[in-house]
Amino acid sequence: MTTKSRRAPTRKTSAVKERHPDRGALVREQLIAQGTRIFAAKGYAAASTREICQAAGANIAAIHYYFGDKEGLYRAALTKPMSAITDQFGGFDDPTLSFAQAIRRVLEPFVAMALDENADALHVQRLHLRESLEPSEVFRDVVARVVVPQHNALAGLLAQHCGLARPDAGVHQLAFALIAMANDYCMSREFMRMLAPEVLDRDDALRRIVDRLVGYSGALLEHEIVHRRALAASKPKRRRSTTRHD
Repeated sequence: MTTKSRRAPTRKTSAVKERHPDRGALVREQLIAQGTRIFAAKGYAAASTREICQAAGANIAAIHYYFGDKEGLYRAALTKPMSAITDQFGGFDDPTLSFAQAIRRVLEPFVAMALDENADALHVQRLHLRESLEPSEVFRDVVARVVVPQHNALAGLLAQHCGLARPDAGVHQLAFALIAMANDYCMSREFMRMLAPEVLDRDDALRRIVDRLVGYSGALLEHEIVHRRALAASKPKRRRSTTRHD
């Protein structure tokens, strides 16, 4: 009797926890979501912590509790979507992958985000557009921590395919071009809808778009390789010295 009465509450408590996620985690997520929306609409300086807390249904002290201060919340709002994309890359620089397999892992998360119609994704895009025009120190720091390592890994992968020991300016430019192709679907989505809505609205759009982007990426890589070979062939060969050194 005693043993059974002690075990029952444990099972019940576990079931309750499964049905009701940790409230603290939910409040934190709401603060980030509402903070992103308001930062995107008003900018960092004009955004009110009181307004954010009210929108999130949280106590006015919640930002201090979960993030330290307003800047901490802003940092979290910038970091979360960047990390959400880079976390999906899934070891793209694994040397056992073909170039097509590797670059697909990099490009697909960007296109998937572009096709995401929920409001949170739109707020993220607006916030990043603000930062692309007037980057803050917080944004620079987040990019340095989250994006730079991934960019360097991509540049290293491209350098290997070009037969180079390490990336140079041309390889970094190629990395920029590959990411820009996919990222533009996020930044220019509404413009694309005005020009050719069928590209984004057709059945299986994600796979179709990414398939072509992977093909374009292969073509750009091949162009880089051919361009480098042509440059190397055009350089005058150094003459061997005929002077004898006895």
